[in-house]
Amino acid sequence: MLEGGPTGGHVLRRAIGSQRRRIAGASLLGMTHQVCEAMVPVVIGVIIDEAVATGSSGALLRWLLVLAALFFVLSNCYRTSARITDGASEHAAHRIRLELGTRVLHPRGGADAGRLPGALTSIATGDAKRVGAVAAALPYAVSAVAGLAISAVTLLRISVPLGLLILLGVPPLLWLGHRISRPLERRSEVEQEHAAHASGVAADLVAGLRVLKGIGAEPAAVSRYRQTSQDSLAAALRAARSRAWHAGAVLCLTGIFIAVIGLVGAHLAIRGSISVGDLVAAVGLAQFLLGPFQLLTYVSAEFAQGRASAGRIAEVLASPSAVPAGSATPAQPVAGRLRLRGVTHGALHGVDLDIEPGDFVGVVTKDPAAATDLLLCLGRELDPAEGEIELDGVSLASLDPDAVRGAILVAHHDADLFESSLRDNVLAGTDGDTVDIEPALSASAADDVARALPEGVDTMLTERGRSLSGGQRQRVALARALAGDPPVLVVHDPTTAVDTVTESRIAARLRELRRDRTTILVTTSPALLAVTDRVVVLDGGTVSADGRHPDLVAADEAYRSVVLA
Repeated sequence: MLEGGPTGGHVLRRAIGSQRRRIAGASLLGMTHQVCEAMVPVVIGVIIDEAVATGSSGALLRWLLVLAALFFVLSNCYRTSARITDGASEHAAHRIRLELGTRVLHPRGGADAGRLPGALTSIATGDAKRVGAVAAALPYAVSAVAGLAISAVTLLRISVPLGLLILLGVPPLLWLGHRISRPLERRSEVEQEHAAHASGVAADLVAGLRVLKGIGAEPAAVSRYRQTSQDSLAAALRAARSRAWHAGAVLCLTGIFIAVIGLVGAHLAIRGSISVGDLVAAVGLAQFLLGPFQLLTYVSAEFAQGRASAGRIAEVLASPSAVPAGSATPAQPVAGRLRLRGVTHGALHGVDLDIEPGDFVGVVTKDPAAATDLLLCLGRELDPAEGEIELDGVSLASLDPDAVRGAILVAHHDADLFESSLRDNVLAGTDGDTVDIEPALSASAADDVARALPEGVDTMLTERGRSLSGGQRQRVALARALAGDPPVLVVHDPTTAVDTVTESRIAARLRELRRDRTTILVTTSPALLAVTDRVVVLDGGTVSADGRHPDLVAADEAYRSVVLA
């Protein structure tokens, strides 16, 4: 879902609609359970009137068998219904997680704007689970209403005043329960927002733990998380108080209502309007009504929390795209000619640049923001605010983002590895499992990494490749980019954590492997820049120099200060 995406109500309706068969089956079983449970006090009343009062052993045995059959049916219906409702909840939550994953990974992007990764994870887990719980709660609501209906009909047969009391009293109680759930809905939304933010901060701290220790920033990081966690705890406690108040208030109202039914029944029995068995049945039904009302209380709370979570999910699904869709297609085969005219975005200001097919070009900038903005624009993760970028004469803005990334592979400096084998990490940049990864491993010097691992390329890496050193991770990430063999490859600082000997070997092999394929190295590494055809220098966000590396080193003092510092 992109612009014009769903609202919270749409998310809830889709979650329920996707599980309508399970919900229908569970509702039918739940109604059967409620009907059988409501019949238990009625049968007990009949036993008193027809067996106990008359002293009939045959009638007593006959009705006891009926009672046993009721318990057998209601027990099996409850277990089966509970299993189906749990399945509906899990399937609905899973479907929502798939939708969220699809939206977050959509080529046009935008879902992660202004959201920490941990916050998105919290939405895809906690919020999706709460919305899924609504699908499980609906059969309980249907069965509770069925229980109230059968109780009303039965009481009408016993006594018209008792039946009318339920029929006229239940709707106001349901309305009051809905009104009471409003504060819970609001506070649940705040609770989930604070929990998601706390999860995001925690994930960031864990990911940057080594860096924090290296710069001695642990106290500041701990203080930040403590404050975030305390805010989350305060919101959770407020929501818990709302849940407790909601449950207590509804229970109090239903208790009063049930007490009134019992008193009216007792009054009718004293007057002789109903028999002793009918009184027992009426009191038993009044006690039974506590179950449906408790179910409705539970359902009301689940819907309140589900609506709040659905709203947060809808915000992600309806996030505006980072770039609009394109309808044009790149020229085939892709030659790799790039043309930038007046490109302005963030730290870039009026960049003009021409790169011919097969060029091996270095880009140097002392401003990291300019490098980042250039990569984002070349990969069409963002469109420039002004100016235009063309690939083989076709504007990138007119191309579908998927088509752009099929032709231009941008390998960011901070690319993460996956919790999988080294082989799978490298193959992630290819179209299949049959690609020969040896050339990419050799060019990136990742073959040395593989030889140092116990099972070679089949060795499992830990999350984000933390079982490797920084230099080893960089080499595997570079191998992944090279294995894809894209027509245009843009690489950002691929060797900052690699020793100089290995870096020189990578530079020579990289040049050889990418012969006749357009390659852009955004870096300040002298070893990499030395093997390029030419180097483009960005200063102040615009092109300030363009030439061969040796010439720029000899003639440009600013270039020397950046590259040779």
